[in-house]
Amino acid sequence: MSDTRYVVGIDLGTTHSVVAYAPTATGETPNLSLQILPIPQVVAPGEVKPRPLLPSFLFLPGPHDVPPEGLRLPWNGDGSLAVGEYARERGSEIPQRLVASAKSWLCHGGVDRTAPILPWEAPGDARKVSPVEASALFLSHLRDAWNHVVARDEPEARLEHQDILLTVPASFDAVARELTVEAARQAGLQHLTLLEEPQASVYAWLAAVGDAWRDRLQVGDLVLVCDVGGGTSDFSLVQVVEEDGALALRRMAVGEHILLGGDNMDLALAHAVRAKLASQGTRLDGWQFRSLWFQCRKAKEKLLNRPSLESVPLSVLGRGSALIGGTVKTELTRDELESVLLEGFFPACGADAVPEVKPRVGVREMGLPYEADPGVTRHLAAFLARHLGPVGSSGPAPTHVLFNGGVMKPELVRRRLLDVLASWYPERPPVELPSQDPDLAVAKGAAAYGLVRRGRGIRIRAGAARSYYIGIESAMPAVPGIPTPVKALCVVPFGLEEGSTVQIRERTFGLVVGEPAVFPLMASTTRKDDPAGEVVEDWAGEIQEVNAMETVLEGADPEEGGSVLPVWLEARFTEVGVLELWCVSAQDETRRWKLAFSLRENETS
Repeated sequence: MSDTRYVVGIDLGTTHSVVAYAPTATGETPNLSLQILPIPQVVAPGEVKPRPLLPSFLFLPGPHDVPPEGLRLPWNGDGSLAVGEYARERGSEIPQRLVASAKSWLCHGGVDRTAPILPWEAPGDARKVSPVEASALFLSHLRDAWNHVVARDEPEARLEHQDILLTVPASFDAVARELTVEAARQAGLQHLTLLEEPQASVYAWLAAVGDAWRDRLQVGDLVLVCDVGGGTSDFSLVQVVEEDGALALRRMAVGEHILLGGDNMDLALAHAVRAKLASQGTRLDGWQFRSLWFQCRKAKEKLLNRPSLESVPLSVLGRGSALIGGTVKTELTRDELESVLLEGFFPACGADAVPEVKPRVGVREMGLPYEADPGVTRHLAAFLARHLGPVGSSGPAPTHVLFNGGVMKPELVRRRLLDVLASWYPERPPVELPSQDPDLAVAKGAAAYGLVRRGRGIRIRAGAARSYYIGIESAMPAVPGIPTPVKALCVVPFGLEEGSTVQIRERTFGLVVGEPAVFPLMASTTRKDDPAGEVVEDWAGEIQEVNAMETVLEGADPEEGGSVLPVWLEARFTEVGVLELWCVSAQDETRRWKLAFSLRENETS
C-alpha cells in the first residue's frame, strides 16, 4: 500500500507480541525512524498501563473470578476477558482458564485449529476458544491499542488502513501461514504481508548497523540465524553474494519445524522443582503442577534478567487436606536454572550429532507435539549437516551467527552455543553479530522490511521457504496388496518470489470430479533444485506430507460424476506469502477448481 501513513511490523509471538512502526514519509534512516508502540493492557484489576510487550496470554474468567469492571480497557467496556500482563499473572493461579502457547497450537496439524479447544485441559463446561480465535484476539488487542494510542484523532491512521508486516516462524507450513492470515482477517487486518521471523531479525540488524554491514560481511560469508523463542527453534542460513558488482543477501536454507523453545524449558524447570519437592515429601497434583509450570516461567525470566539474584521464591496454592493443606513454598535457584538450561537444552555435542529418537508409548495424551529430544545443539548440528554437508567436507561453513528469540537473551546461553559452534569449526569459529534486544528485534525488523519494500534499504532474496508438491497417483494396474504409488509433483520451487505464478502445462493430469477425492500437499526444505513440473517418484525421507484435503469437486453437470477430466496446474505464491493451487480444464480454461487445503483437519473442505 503506497499511500499508507505507516509501515507496521507485528511480532505475534508465543510468549509476547510487539508492534513496531515507522512513518512512510520520513527521510530518516530506517533505524532512527523505527518506534515501539506502548500497548495499554490490564496489569491488575481496574489498573491499565502501557507496556512495550503484550504477553501472549488470554485469561477467560469464570463467573466468580474477576468482576468485568476490573478487566475493562479504555476502548472496550466488556471486560469479559483479559489479554496481556494480568492474564499471565492471574492465569498462573487458575491455569484451567488460561490460554497459552496459542501460536504453537496454530501449527499443530493433529487437532482442529479452528475448533474451541483452548485451554486444552479446561473442564468441559468452561469457556474455550480456538487457536485461530486466540490469535485473532491478540491481534484485535494490538489493533485497538494502536487506534487508541496513535489514531485516536486521526481516522486515516487506524491500523486497519496501514501497511502491516506480520511475522511467522520460517518453519510454518502453508496451512499454518494461511491460518495466521485468517486470524488477521478476523481482527480486521486486511492489508498485510507475512514475513519469516529469522529474516525479520536480519532486517533489524541491517537497520541498526546501516551501510556498515558491508564492512562486516563479504562475499562468501554465511550467516546462521539462530532463533529460539517461546515455542519454536528456527534455523536459517543467509548467504552474502555479489549481484551486479554489489554485495547482496540471499536466504539459502531454512530448518524444519521444531516445537522446542522456552515453553519446554519452563516445563523442565517445573519438573526439577517438583522432584525437589517430592524428595522433601511434598506431592503436587496435575492442577498444581500446571500452576508451578507458569511460576517457573516467571522465575526464569527474573533470574535471567537480574544476574545479581541467586534464587526466586515460588508458591503454589494448596488443594485441601487430602494433598496439601496450605500454600506450597519453595524456590528456583540460579544453579538449578543454569544446569537445566545448559546441560538439558544446550549440551556440548559433536558436529555429527543427531536428535535422539526414542520409542513412543502407543497410547498417549493429546497435546502439543513437543520434540522428543530437547537438545537444541543436536537439532542445530543436524540442520547444518543437512544443508552444508559434514564438517570438514568441501562445503561452506557458517562464518557469523545472529541470535534472536527470548531464549537467546542470556549471555551464558549465547556463549554456550558459540563454544559448541567453535568446536565444530575450529579453523574459523563463527563470529556473533551483535543484535539489539531480541524481544523487540522481530517487530522492528518487520517494520524495517516495510521500508525496504519502498526502496529504502537492502532486500534479502528469499521467496518460498520450501518446495511444495502435490501428490499424483501413478497410472498403473491394480496389484493385490500393493497400494498404488503416489508421486510428488513440484508445483512451487524453493525460493519462488512472492507474487509469482507458475503454470505447469508440459503435461496433462486427470482430475477426479463428482465424487470424493484426496489431494495430498507435501513440502521439502532440502530439495532446492526441483523445478516446477518435476515429478519425484522416490521421495521418502526428503519430502513430507503437510496436509491432505478430501473434497468433492463439482462437475459441470451430474453426468460428470466420477469422471476424470484433463487439466493442467497453476500455482501462485501470493504477495501475502500463502499458497494457492488451481486445476484448469485443458478443454475449457474458463473452468477452474481451486484446491483450498483444509484448515480443519480430517474434515471435508
